[in-house]
Order: sequence, then structure tokens, then C-alpha cells
Amino acid sequence: MCVIAFAWNTHPRWRLVLIGNRDEFHARPSLPLMRWEQPTMVAGKDLEAGGTWLGVTDDGRCSVVTNVRDPRDPQHGRSRGLLALDYLAGAADANAHAQALLATAADYRPFNLLTFDARNAYYLGNRPEPRAQAVTPGVHGLSNADFNTPWPKTRALMQALEAWLDAGRDDEFAPLFAALADPRGYPDEELPDTGVGLERERLLSSAFIRGEHYGTRASTVVAINHDGRGVVVERRFGPFGREDGETAIPFASS
Repeated sequence: MCVIAFAWNTHPRWRLVLIGNRDEFHARPSLPLMRWEQPTMVAGKDLEAGGTWLGVTDDGRCSVVTNVRDPRDPQHGRSRGLLALDYLAGAADANAHAQALLATAADYRPFNLLTFDARNAYYLGNRPEPRAQAVTPGVHGLSNADFNTPWPKTRALMQALEAWLDAGRDDEFAPLFAALADPRGYPDEELPDTGVGLERERLLSSAFIRGEHYGTRASTVVAINHDGRGVVVERRFGPFGREDGETAIPFASS
């Protein structure tokens, strides 16, 4: 995922509402959102490295990962997608997992990782050094920098989620998908300087990226009740933002 907003323990119905776009090269092979048999989870699948960018389990755990945008930082180490997969396939809760991951976080390519269970949520990263931070109740955002870094598209997505929460439309996800589909760019003076050059910063500044070779591949909404039941809805896209299908999978606490 490359831009995410989520509300953690701020809604009377939903323990977690998470919305995000996965931006990737269109040529990178992957499977759409589906129920995995082994390990048991609901997730998309990266066929190149075998991991996932986002997934949930029937006991209401969730994990999502993004890269860190810095071309000066070598992309060496284990695939980031294995981080989300390992958490969802493992038995450790979010707290125990966070403490254990600190010992091996440096072995992975530059990453941001979010993990959620019934009680706790964590942000984990390995740039500039491995760290773990408990997530407090509220609305938060994440893109390809640090946790809650105020990039324009991240702020806008957080504001859209806050407006949805305030409106009380707890079973109507259309406004959230509309926010994820926002193609708006931002003035040059508001853009970050991540080392990729101004032209590419402009291309990557919108929540939804339409490109021939690189762009938004999936928009996803995750909603998990306080009792662990929930739903994941994924909308998929091809080159130039071509619609490529939608999948909604409910899950229930086992």
C-alpha cells in the first residue's frame, strides 16, 4: 500500500476502519483479494515474492505494509510483503510481535508496517533504525515516509475518513472509495522531496495514480467490529486506471 488512513478505536461500531491504495508496477504479477487456505487469511498475494500488502484473519487481526520512498536507500534484504504475511500467519499478538520484530527488522527492505489485533495496534519501521510505536486511539495516516508524516495526499485521506466518521455512515463505504479515487495533485511547494525529482513527485502526489506502467492497482476498505467480525472490500485497476473488478469478503471471529 502507498497511502493509508485508518481510525483505531474511535467508532462505536468499528474497532478499525482502514482505507488504502496499493500503488505498484502493473507488470508485477499478483492475485486479487481472496481467502487463503494455508495460512488461513483474507488477502491479496504478490506472486513475485509470495507475500501480501494487506490482509486480515478470522480472529480480527489485520496487517498492512508500505515501502519507504528513498532512491538513495538500497533495496536490499527480505521482501516487505513477508512482514504482513508472517504476522497474520503467526500466533503472536501485536505487542509480542512488535517486540520480536525489532531484532530482525534490519534484515528487510525499507518498510512501514501496521499490525492490529483485538486490543493493540503498532506501527513498525526500519528506517533510519528499527523501531516500534504503539498506536493511540484516533485517526492516523501513512504513506511512503514515516508514521503520520503530513504529505498532502495523506492529510486529505485522513480528513475524508474523519468526515465519514462524523457523518455516521458506518455501513456505507462509497465516500471512502471516492476519497481513494481522488486524482488531485498538489502545488509544488507542498510536495515532499524524497529524491525522485519534481516530475515524479508530482505524479506520485495524488491519492489515485493513473499511469501506463505504474499506478494504483487496488483500493481497499477494511472494517472490523469490536467483536472481531468485519469485511474487506477491494477494487482493482489496470493501466491508466482501468477498472478491473471488485471483491468483498466478510469474515467472522472464530
